[in-house]
Amino acid sequence: MTEDLRGRTASEVLDDHLRLAAEHRYAEDIARNVAPDCVVLERRGVFRGPEGASTLARWLGEELPGARFTYTNVLADGRIGLLEWTADADGARVRDGVDSYVIENGWIVAQTIHYTVESTR
Repeated sequence: MTEDLRGRTASEVLDDHLRLAAEHRYAEDIARNVAPDCVVLERRGVFRGPEGASTLARWLGEELPGARFTYTNVLADGRIGLLEWTADADGARVRDGVDSYVIENGWIVAQTIHYTVESTR
């Protein structure tokens, strides 16, 4: 029997997204949680769908190789989610990470991402 992912609450989707990301299971995360028509706004532009989410995940990995992420605040209410985070990597860190989400029918349908990479060298 196939699991019904589309009936999940915003909190359940956000929890699944963060769990899979922490396990470095990015392709599975994107397939399970990112809507085919998702729109992500990030400082470098507008990104769409799983392909856009994959590009952003790859860039984050390149900017913060082997990073240790800390989720300092995770909130969800109705269809809206908020994530505040920090990260430490070899030679770089983020202290101001903030993502916001719109979640509908078990999918992330819109997201904003903000973070500043600081050199620690």
